[in-house]
Amino acid sequence: MEIKIQAIHFDATDKLQAFIEKKTAKLEKTYEDIQAVEVVCKVVKPATAQNKEVSITVNVPGNRVFVEKVSDTFEEATDLCVDSLKVQLQKIKEKMRNR
Repeated sequence: MEIKIQAIHFDATDKLQAFIEKKTAKLEKTYEDIQAVEVVCKVVKPATAQNKEVSITVNVPGNRVFVEKVSDTFEEATDLCVDSLKVQLQKIKEKMRNR
């Protein structure tokens, strides 16, 4: 599984990148055939709260799953995205089983 992390309007720290990689790697427990994960971290409206946006795109055979969350911290937004992705990947897995 290939993980790409992109930071827009700021420089991502090594600590943040390691956190994102660790969280997204756990998605493989839910769905084994993940080909690539693209994570985009963005600061929107720098002067306000709830200004950290994380969007994650997961490529699986025959599907592309996209989630975008906004929060106070990138870590919190990443957690929310990963939780949402787990649910979506579980649904895709169920559909594949029923075929």
